[in-house]
Amino acid sequence: MKISDIDVDAIIANARQQLKDDASISPSLRSTFEILLLIIPILLGRVNTNSRNSSKPPSQDPDRVKKERAKSDRKPGGQQGRIGKTLQPVDDPDEINVVKIDRRTLPKGSTYTFAGYETRQVFDIDISRLVTEYRAEILEDEQGNRVTAPFPEGVKSSVQYGPVLKAHAVYLSLYQLLPYDRVREYFEDQVGIPLSVGSLFNFNKEAFDKAAGFEAWVKHYLIQSDLVHADETGINIGGKRHWLHCASNESLTWLAPHQQRGHDAMDEIGILPHFNGVLCHDHWKPYYRYTGCQHALCNAHHLRELERAWEQDKQAWAQRMQTLLCTMNDAVINAGGSLPADKAEGWRKAYRDCLKKADLECPPPDEAKRDGKRGRLKRTPARNLLERLRSFEDDVLRFLEDPNVPFTNNQGERDIRMLKVQQKISGCFRSLEGAHIFCRVRSYLSTARKQGVSGSQAMASLFKGELLPFMNAADDNK
Repeated sequence: MKISDIDVDAIIANARQQLKDDASISPSLRSTFEILLLIIPILLGRVNTNSRNSSKPPSQDPDRVKKERAKSDRKPGGQQGRIGKTLQPVDDPDEINVVKIDRRTLPKGSTYTFAGYETRQVFDIDISRLVTEYRAEILEDEQGNRVTAPFPEGVKSSVQYGPVLKAHAVYLSLYQLLPYDRVREYFEDQVGIPLSVGSLFNFNKEAFDKAAGFEAWVKHYLIQSDLVHADETGINIGGKRHWLHCASNESLTWLAPHQQRGHDAMDEIGILPHFNGVLCHDHWKPYYRYTGCQHALCNAHHLRELERAWEQDKQAWAQRMQTLLCTMNDAVINAGGSLPADKAEGWRKAYRDCLKKADLECPPPDEAKRDGKRGRLKRTPARNLLERLRSFEDDVLRFLEDPNVPFTNNQGERDIRMLKVQQKISGCFRSLEGAHIFCRVRSYLSTARKQGVSGSQAMASLFKGELLPFMNAADDNK
């Protein structure tokens, strides 16, 4: 381990030798020095840890070295052949303004006839309040008995908020992650509609209740799917540590808060105990308690750990393994998503050969130095990584032959990223109920986006009580 070209390991080894040779040091002082020499490598290891060689997120590594963009011969802007987002004129504009020529400005002596129009369209928005008054007819007979027409379903109060407004408020709150006060200010400033924080919470709660059917639906289809990405992260609820669990894939998302991180929480959420496909994760041990499915490990985590082993421990085998895994991934991509069995076996052999050579550079602890200790002797982080890569070879390399299995667990990490953004904005959830509301509605919106439905359209359908098209299609195929 080096810092500013100082070989810290050599200095610590020299200090240990001097401490061993100097018999004049008292036992208490010797113990103090030994503790300090033990703590120094641990602290230096933390100093040298960054987002490239550990699971430390880039947001906590502001001084990281960012890759410079490679120079290109392409001109700035959109490239030829891309699918553009340029405005296109519409055939049915909402308003037409005819601009006429002031004929007094025309040269005299010439005769002009009408030859058509040159058109230009301006796209704009009209944010306005829409108040609909329902007047229920009342009939009265000769005895004074009255009959009143029934109001439409959902119209229950003399004055109330409509479903479109509620959907828009929930969209801003739970999808765009605006705090309640800013959503309230938005409605007051833009359309002059007063909203209280309590009303906004009630809108979110109503969306949560209306999405109860989605929860059962998405859990069912995640259990039936071929691949599920699993991940978890810490969240703050009422000032206490809780955990967010995520089960997702390219088309579905389910998020759930829980007081615990491990197996009990996953059982209570109810997806992984019944799942029989391939579970992709970052080697969190409780996932391996589910034996009814196959497992695939996140190689992005392996690449970062290998980076640490090379940078801090100078393990050359780690650098070779990094290159090998990246080359494997390129081969799979170039082959269209999977390799034939013979080529995959060739890569597996290269993988085993790399680990076999690593044994020479990073051997296991010497059993002769056990000194009466029982159990497994302590290993270095690099040795632990080596043994894990060997023991879980099938799970590390499952992406070679299975086209459903990706190289990394990045999908799961992307699906929980917005909750981390929410925590940065709001700091925490005030209650477990609020966390449940956020997770269910956010899962609904995330799934809708993956299915090609916009967040605003998804919320409008939810408050109207309509199933989204992809949910109808899935139910029809049952």
